[in-house]
Amino acid sequence: MNTLSALDCLPADHLQAPLVGRVWRDTPRSGPAIVAIRQGEVFDISAHVMTMADLLDHPEALDVVMRSPGESLGPVEALLDNSLAEPQRAPYLLAPCDIQPVKACGVTFAVSLLERVIEEQAGGDPTRSDALRKEIQSILGSDLAQIAPGSSEAMTLKEELIERGLWSQYMEVGIGPDAEVFSKAAPLSAVGFGARVGLHPSSHWNNPEPEIVLAVDANGCPKGATLGNDVNLRDIEGRSALLLGKAKDNNASCSVGPFIRLFDAQFNLDSVRSARVSLRIEGEQDGFLLEDVSDMAEISRDPLDLVQQTCGPHHQYPDGFMLFLGTMFSPIVDRDAAGQGFTHRVGDRVSIATKDLGMLVNIVDRSDRLPPWHFGIRALFSHLASRSA
Repeated sequence: MNTLSALDCLPADHLQAPLVGRVWRDTPRSGPAIVAIRQGEVFDISAHVMTMADLLDHPEALDVVMRSPGESLGPVEALLDNSLAEPQRAPYLLAPCDIQPVKACGVTFAVSLLERVIEEQAGGDPTRSDALRKEIQSILGSDLAQIAPGSSEAMTLKEELIERGLWSQYMEVGIGPDAEVFSKAAPLSAVGFGARVGLHPSSHWNNPEPEIVLAVDANGCPKGATLGNDVNLRDIEGRSALLLGKAKDNNASCSVGPFIRLFDAQFNLDSVRSARVSLRIEGEQDGFLLEDVSDMAEISRDPLDLVQQTCGPHHQYPDGFMLFLGTMFSPIVDRDAAGQGFTHRVGDRVSIATKDLGMLVNIVDRSDRLPPWHFGIRALFSHLASRSA
C-alpha cells in the first residue's frame, strides 16, 4: 500500500478552511471533545460548545470555530498520524458528528440505479451480475442519466418498463418523484478517519460507497459538508430490499470524516454540486488496486432537494442530521473469478477524497471482530456532566 502523509488527507486549502471535528481524549477526562483546526493547529473548543449539533445550530458557528479560545492539542498532522496508527493513539479522530442521526439517500446516480436493479434481478448472486448488466443496459440504453426524476419523460419510461415487465422498486426511487432516504446509522455509532469499517460476516458481495455528506442543522439548513463511506452489502440487499437495515446498519458500517468543513464564502453548496470524488481501494492480501473518480454534477437530484425531502413540515430533526447524498460507485472490476465483479477482502484500505474536504481513510474488517459499540447517548451525557462538574 502507498504510504499516506497527513497532508494527503487534508483539504488543499486547509490553512484557511473552517474545519471542525471530534477527537477522543484520554486527559483530562477520557471522552470526546469538539476541536477546531486553525492554521494547522488543533484546538479543543469544548468549553464553548457541548456537542457538534450545538455548534451547527449556533448562529455564529464560523466565528466559534475560527476565534473561540481553547487548549492546543498540537499540529493536525500528529492528530491524523495518531488516527492512522494501529491501535489508534489518543488524541485521535472520531466521526465529526455526534447526536445527529445519520440519514442516507440511495439511487441518486444513474450508475447506482443500474447496479441496484442488477442486485435485485440477481437475487444477491454475484455470478449473475455481468450477464444481467449487459442485458439491462441493452434495454435501458445510455440516456438514463438525462432523465429528470418525476418528469413526464420519466413517467413515460415507467409505463414502458411496466408493460415489458421490467419495472423495479429501484427504478421507482431512481426516476420517480420521491427520493429514497433511509436511516444509515444511529447517533454516535459512526466511526471516523483511520478507524476500521465493518462488513457483516454473512456477506460475500460488498463494496464501499464513497459519498459527500451534508451536515444539516435543526432548522433543516445545510451548514457544512464532509466525506462518508456508506459500506454496502450487495448480496444481502439483493436478496430483498426489506433487508436494507441488515445490509446498511452494522457495527462500524458507517464512516464519516475526517472533518466537517463549514460553508463560507469560499466553500458552499455550489462547491458540493461541482465536486469530484475519488476512490482508491488497495488490497492488503492480494495487492489489488482500484482507482476511480466521479463528478457530483452527474447526480440526478439536487442536494438541497434531498435535504427538503428528508426534513420539513412532514419530519423534523431537533438535533439536526447528517445526510449522505448517494454514490455513483459500484465497483464492477473482477477481483476473483471472471464475471463476478468486485467484493472486499479484510485488510482493504479505502480512501475517499475531494480537494475541498480532504481524504477519509479506513481499513476493512468484519463487524463481529471489531470492538463493540459502547459509547452511546447515556455515556455522552455522563461524560458531559463530569466535564462540567
